[in-house]
Amino acid sequence: MGEMFSYAFVQRALLASLLVGTACSLVGVFVVLRGLAFIGAGIAHAAFGGVALGFLLGWNPLVTAVGFCVATAGAIHATSQAGRIRMDASIGIFYALTMALGILFVGLMKTYDARLYGYLFGNILSVTATDLRIIAALTLAVAATVIVFFKEFQLLSFDPEVAEALGLPAGRYSFVMLVLVSLTIVLSLDAVGILLVFALIVTPASAAYQLTYDYRALFVLSVLFGNLSCFLGLVLSYGLDVPSGATIVLTATGLFFVCLALSPKRRGGRP
Repeated sequence: MGEMFSYAFVQRALLASLLVGTACSLVGVFVVLRGLAFIGAGIAHAAFGGVALGFLLGWNPLVTAVGFCVATAGAIHATSQAGRIRMDASIGIFYALTMALGILFVGLMKTYDARLYGYLFGNILSVTATDLRIIAALTLAVAATVIVFFKEFQLLSFDPEVAEALGLPAGRYSFVMLVLVSLTIVLSLDAVGILLVFALIVTPASAAYQLTYDYRALFVLSVLFGNLSCFLGLVLSYGLDVPSGATIVLTATGLFFVCLALSPKRRGGRP
């Protein structure tokens, strides 16, 4: 296995996977606690529209995906607030809209670009130095935001009604959380792809949730499982010559079922 990490492209992939695993696991805790798993799926498909737009215009797909996802998150939030409709209905509307735009952009391309397939299913071994810099910058932004707004997100996750009663602008922080999900999805595209990215956000945090009642420990375990899933998935995908994205998600799912089997919550006890 040591020979595997002597290659520069594998070293970039390893660093990218650890960054992705950390960001997804941090944001995943809030997503799981607030029951927002569907938002991950919705914004992930919005990323398809952004990536397709990038290829159509000849721009960096990760950059256009960031703008597309953040705009979609803002539209989902604004529609659910102004229209007084449930957020899941708003997500469904923009889920369909952004997928339709993505298909339209692909149809407008004069030639098919095979790299688009990589963004759909993920291939972390193809991460470039430029991609790695973008992933690192987005990971730092996500981690810094979580640290700065940690207490506000904690209160919003457990009791949004109390948060509003205390004067916390719940709507504003909910939007910030949606932006965090958007950034995390974009930085994960190379690792697991558009079709699987929301699994990497939800699964490690769900696995951690099986083992602890402590809020801070939940973050530690989630990051641990996220990084372990990415590392083991990368090694297995390289050794078995199988798609990296699917292998990472399958590894994360395997860890989840192990945690579920060992969970004291299944017996109604405390760890």
